[in-house]
Amino acid sequence: MFLALKEIKHEKLRYSLVIGMIVLIAYLILMLLGLMQGLGNENTAAVESWGTKQVMLDKNANVSMNQSLIKKDEAQDLTKHEALVGQVPIVMKGINHGQKQSMQYFGLDDSQYLLKNKIQLVSGRKPRNDHELILDESLKEKGYRLGQQVKLNSLTTKFKVVGFAKNAKFNIAPLAIGSLNTWQALKGTGPQFVASGIWADQKVSNSRQNKLAHYDVKKFIKKLPGYTAQNTTFEFMIGFLLMISLIVIAIFLYILTMQKEAQYAVLRAQGIPAGFIVWSIIAQSVILMVSGVIVATLLAVGTSLAMPSTVPFMIIWPQTMLLDLALLIVGIVGSLLPVRMILKIDPVDALQ
Repeated sequence: MFLALKEIKHEKLRYSLVIGMIVLIAYLILMLLGLMQGLGNENTAAVESWGTKQVMLDKNANVSMNQSLIKKDEAQDLTKHEALVGQVPIVMKGINHGQKQSMQYFGLDDSQYLLKNKIQLVSGRKPRNDHELILDESLKEKGYRLGQQVKLNSLTTKFKVVGFAKNAKFNIAPLAIGSLNTWQALKGTGPQFVASGIWADQKVSNSRQNKLAHYDVKKFIKKLPGYTAQNTTFEFMIGFLLMISLIVIAIFLYILTMQKEAQYAVLRAQGIPAGFIVWSIIAQSVILMVSGVIVATLLAVGTSLAMPSTVPFMIIWPQTMLLDLALLIVGIVGSLLPVRMILKIDPVDALQ
């Protein structure tokens, strides 16, 4: 460690450039991770923040809320842990102000647990009739306000915005939350259909609601349109960048080691063990990687604070710290490339 610190202190510019290169690579990887986490959150914010553990849909819906319709006789005797959810895509337009907005409409029953206990309001109140709505808080930036009247799709009915909710997003779209009667009107179904699905905040036995297909929330999320493809794309990009960073770091350290071959030969001639030199290179790599990763993480946090809320960027610390650890491991593995060269140094040949 002493030798590693001594070299870094002596060659400040050279090692500053190496740290700068590590910062740029790590920063890019962390930004991609943040975007992946942000987009993932916009897909699943409502599902996860409402504590959903299981979803029940029509057996022919292919794990799709939008294609599922549940009849009255298929949803009987709901417990306090189960709630009807009606979903339909809509276009909302403010009557006096507020731009057109593509959204998802969720129809809920105000006597069931979702609307009673799980919706986290940031302002306003919950709907009391079929003509009132809760909107996702992000729509405040689009010009929507409490008390504003809006229209949904081609319905002639005017709806009043009475509240804004936190984490009210589903499948990368903000939610408008209202009644199941309004959902029936928007969906164009008769009273024989009561909802798109049933959400539960605990595991439900297959013997209950046995006319419906039961899905664990993880499977339900994976089947959301575009969710798996989106995450897989980001994961491949992050994986390839980790491989590239491994190669770049290894090449840099190899070149630095070659440039100092004569110094290492002198150390070997003085009786310094090869293991001591190898350890100093590994320690040097750890110092460089820790410095670069810390700076990159601080830059990513600063960027997340400066970004507008319309950009789906999010830092989830357990995953971010895991990626930081992966970068450190990549740096240590990259430092092993020059080890073979050091072990093969012949002091006499090197000095000549």
